[in-house]
Amino acid sequence: MEVLKEKNLLSNIGVQVVIAMILGTAIGATMGQDAAMFAPLGAIFINLIKMLVIPLVAVALISGAAGLGDSQSAGKVGFVTLGYFAVTSALAVALALVMGAVFQPGLGIDVSGVEGMFSSEYASKGELPTFWATIIGMIPTNVFQSLNDANILQILVFCLFLGVAISKQPKNKREPVINGVNTLVDAMVWMINKVMIIAPIGVFGLMAEAVGTFGFGALMVVFKLFVVYVAAILIFGFVVYPLMIQLFTKTSAKNFIKAMKKPQAVALSTASSMATLPVTMDTVENELGVRNSTASFVLPLGATINMSGNAIYYGLVAVFFAQLFHIDLSMGAYVAIIVTATLGAVGQAGVPGPSFLVVAVLLAAGIPIEGLPLLFALDRIFDMIRTALNITGDAACAVIVDALIKEEAEAEKEYQNQEA
Repeated sequence: MEVLKEKNLLSNIGVQVVIAMILGTAIGATMGQDAAMFAPLGAIFINLIKMLVIPLVAVALISGAAGLGDSQSAGKVGFVTLGYFAVTSALAVALALVMGAVFQPGLGIDVSGVEGMFSSEYASKGELPTFWATIIGMIPTNVFQSLNDANILQILVFCLFLGVAISKQPKNKREPVINGVNTLVDAMVWMINKVMIIAPIGVFGLMAEAVGTFGFGALMVVFKLFVVYVAAILIFGFVVYPLMIQLFTKTSAKNFIKAMKKPQAVALSTASSMATLPVTMDTVENELGVRNSTASFVLPLGATINMSGNAIYYGLVAVFFAQLFHIDLSMGAYVAIIVTATLGAVGQAGVPGPSFLVVAVLLAAGIPIEGLPLLFALDRIFDMIRTALNITGDAACAVIVDALIKEEAEAEKEYQNQEA
C-alpha cells in the first residue's frame, strides 16, 4: 500500500491519524456543540469507504474461493477458519467476564447526574433470530438486492458459492475469469488507497464531533469500564494472538506484532474491518508471507464474521451493567452471555456504527438495558479500539491457516517422494 510506505515519519498515515485524533479531541473539547460543524468531514470519509467495501468484499471472496476451490485443502481451510473464529470469540467473551469479575468496573459509580440519558427504547432491538431463521436469512433470493442492501452474510454465501463454481470449470475457461476478478480486486485496493489519503481529515471530523457533542461527562461515568476494556483488548491482541502465532506457525510473534501496526492504525481511523481489508491483505501477503489464495479467502470472511473485539465488548458491558444495577449473575447467566455474545459477534457486520447486538446479550442474561445510551454516546471510541483487535484476529487466522496448509502439502510431497 503506497500510502503506508512513506519513509518520512509525518508522511506515515498511522502517525497522521494519531495526530488527527488528538487535534479532533482538543477542538471538540474546546468548541463543544459547535464542533458539529466538522461532522461533514467524517461523513464524507465514511461514505467513501462504504462505497467501496461491499464491491471489494464481493470480488475478494470470489477470488479467494476460486483460488482454493479446486485444491484438496479447500475443505480444511473452511473448517479450520470457522472453528478458529468460533473458539477465539468464545475465549474473548470468557476473558471479558473474568476481567469484569476481577476489576468490577460497574461498582461504586454515581449515575445520579446522567440518569436523564437512561432509556428503554432499545429493548425491541435485542431479538436474535432463531437458528433456522438465520440459515434461511443467509441465502439470497436476489443477489443484486443483497448488494444494494449491503446484506453481508447473503453476499458472503453467494460469492463463496460462485467462486467455488468458477474453480470447477475447465482450466482454459476459468483462468481468464479469475484473472479478471483479481484485476478488479487490485482496482478496488487502488481506489481505497486513494481514499485513505484523506483518512486523517475524516478522523479529525469524527473525533471533533464526538467529543464536542458528548463531552467528557459521559466518559467519566464509564471510565473504569473503558480502562478494563482497553486492558482486555491489549491482552488479547498482544498476548493471545501472538502466542497462537508462535505455537502454530513458523512466523515469530515479534514479526507479527510489528507487521500489524499498519492495518491497526487504519482500523483505528475507520472503525471498519472491511475498510481496513486491503491494508490487512497487503500486510499479510507481503510482510507475513501468506499466499494470495489463502488471504483472499480468510480475510474477507474474517472481516464479515470474526469479531473478537466485539465479543469482549459484549461480555464486559454485560458485567458492567449487572454490577451497576447490583444484579448477581448466575452460572446460567454467564453461559447465556458467552453463547449470545459469540453468536452476536459472528453476526455483526464489519462496518462502523452503534452495535445493538449488545442489547441481545443483556436481555439473554436478564440484565436491565436502560443505561445503554451511556455507551452509545461513546460507541465510536469503543468501535475504533475493538476493530483494531478484530483485524488482528483475521490476520492471525490467515497466517495460521496458511501454515497448516503448507505443512500438509510438504508432508504429502515427502510421502510421495518416499513412495517413489
